[in-house]
Amino acid sequence: MPRLLVVAGIYHLLFCLWTNAWPHHYFDWFGVERPRHPMMWRGMGLISGVFGLGFLIAARSPVRHWAIVLVGFIKFNLVLILFVLAAIEGAVPMGVGLLVGLDDLLWWFPFAAILWAAAQAHVGRPASGAPPLTIDEAAAHYRLSSDETLAEASEKGLIVLVFLRHFGCTFTRKILRELEDLKQEAERRNGRLVLVHMLSPGGENEYLRNQGDVSRIADPMCELYRAFGLGKGGFFELFGPKVWLPLALALVRGCGIGHVAGDGLQLPGAFLFHKGRILSSQRAETQALLPDLPGLFRELPVEDKPESVSA
Repeated sequence: MPRLLVVAGIYHLLFCLWTNAWPHHYFDWFGVERPRHPMMWRGMGLISGVFGLGFLIAARSPVRHWAIVLVGFIKFNLVLILFVLAAIEGAVPMGVGLLVGLDDLLWWFPFAAILWAAAQAHVGRPASGAPPLTIDEAAAHYRLSSDETLAEASEKGLIVLVFLRHFGCTFTRKILRELEDLKQEAERRNGRLVLVHMLSPGGENEYLRNQGDVSRIADPMCELYRAFGLGKGGFFELFGPKVWLPLALALVRGCGIGHVAGDGLQLPGAFLFHKGRILSSQRAETQALLPDLPGLFRELPVEDKPESVSA
């Protein structure tokens, strides 16, 4: 993607230079009458040069600078639409069709592919198709808000990992309303509550408000979610009959619905994690899963019961 954007940037800059240094070349080559106002043609070239600079900037990080790519993609589409409308009316010389093909249609498909890759990345689906991290790799890589890795924290004591859906989700909002109770329940059982979310580090503070003392892990690429076996929801997992009653009850209790802050397809889960091992798990079958800590601890093997797990 970076190389393609560099090529697109250089092309648009060269087009800018060509139209301004030799404004009549194109028209003479294709036997088209020279424009009476060459400044308009030169202005088109300058606009192309601006796009070229933008593409070179976006080449540094195509996924991060997806908005620049999107603006270029919109420009390609508008030009193509205008060309088709003019061609239908028979008001376009054939030479213009070649220019449109080189300047817009040529770039349509690769820019569409870049935007698709950016969209996949923003919802936590690696564009490269790389396999998910192992539990050990993920635990060694991801850090808590206290700056220790998940692996280090799990060596010190039992971790109660709660993987959230996006912060606008009604069920996430319900969890946050009951967060203090969850924290006390985890501590009562010699566990440490850790929330995993999909925003960049610090982005969760707006939603936690006065509950910032709870440990968090930022996982905007959903790599930790994938390592723990949490996938994306389809229509029935997100909107099926099993969701209707829990959703209605949560709404009646005032949890509400917010804007999507994270991946709207990601399913939640809860785990007991100690010394690099998952001791018990609750992987969501629908988005309506709420962490059931008593249920998690009931599933613990006898040797890993809270009284035998160091705090």
